Amino acid sequence: MLPEGDINFRSRTQDEDMWIISVSRDVDPGSVYLYDRDSGEVDLLYRSRPDLPTQYLASMEPIRYEARDGLEIPAYLTLPRGVEPEDLALVVMPHGGPWVRDYWGYDPQAQFLANRGYAVLQPNYRGSSGFGKEFLNAGNKEWGTGYMQHDITDGVKHLIEEGVVDPDHVGIYGVSYGGFAALAGLAFTPDLYSAGASMVGPSNIITLIESVPEYWKPVLKSFKLRVGDPEDPEDRQRLKEQSPLFSAENIQAPLLVAQGANDPRVPKRESDQIVAALRDQGQVVQYLVAPDEGHGFARPQNRLAFFVELEMFLASFLGGRGQTDVPTEVAQRLVEIIYDLEELEVEAPASLD
Repeated sequence: MLPEGDINFRSRTQDEDMWIISVSRDVDPGSVYLYDRDSGEVDLLYRSRPDLPTQYLASMEPIRYEARDGLEIPAYLTLPRGVEPEDLALVVMPHGGPWVRDYWGYDPQAQFLANRGYAVLQPNYRGSSGFGKEFLNAGNKEWGTGYMQHDITDGVKHLIEEGVVDPDHVGIYGVSYGGFAALAGLAFTPDLYSAGASMVGPSNIITLIESVPEYWKPVLKSFKLRVGDPEDPEDRQRLKEQSPLFSAENIQAPLLVAQGANDPRVPKRESDQIVAALRDQGQVVQYLVAPDEGHGFARPQNRLAFFVELEMFLASFLGGRGQTDVPTEVAQRLVEIIYDLEELEVEAPASLD
């Protein structure tokens, strides 16, 4: 019998007696089976990740909660195995995009964090795709101080009210737009978070839009519709108010920032600006810059180094578990990509003038 999960029919014999079927789920990134239609027998052919100790993986549960305006927000909650779901440390992990969505299934980052003892919340805030046009359009121009961020905030408060999460141990981590949401969470709801981590997250929406790469130019009209137009004075004022950089003085929680030096989508300046602002304020900020990366870390050694640092960072401020033994080459790579904050110089951020 096939296990529960998402089933995909991959191929079949011409007489349709034998089928190749793949099944994936939250605790299995994918297994492939041979199904005999006549006998009804199912045989496992192979697992996509045979080295993965699936017995330690945590279940991802779909949940829904009510936002402050009454709209129902879909989300996924992964809880660490072996502990009661009470007063847990939480890592909120908003997806990037932002016009995509999180899905139920195997998520390596959620599993990594759950293994370290954290509850992991992945909210499909309004503006996410896959929930209808109205839900998608409800995120238009709602970055930062708007409902896209409120939906994330309200998800955290829901779990606190339910007793699942300890309000003194809440962190937020994301990549790309998720990184922006992490910065916005620290800047606009500073009392909610004890730590934040942003990978290639924009800090200034104005400079982000004004530096759109050439291959994004065909969708710039859509970007201005859904985010805003810096050339419009009214929009520009709102975009400034929605940008974490211009409220950096409100940030109290420690921040970890990671950036690819060659990122064409979110230029390094976006991370430089917020890191320099926090450095100058005397705030706790750590900065990793990989000289051989673009939008996110793709090279294995860089990815491993980042997660070593993320793990230690979260353990320091949220109290989760951390691995003490690190391969020498990974530890060396981490040393190489730690940016010396004293050498960081940035131009003045975009103004309204």
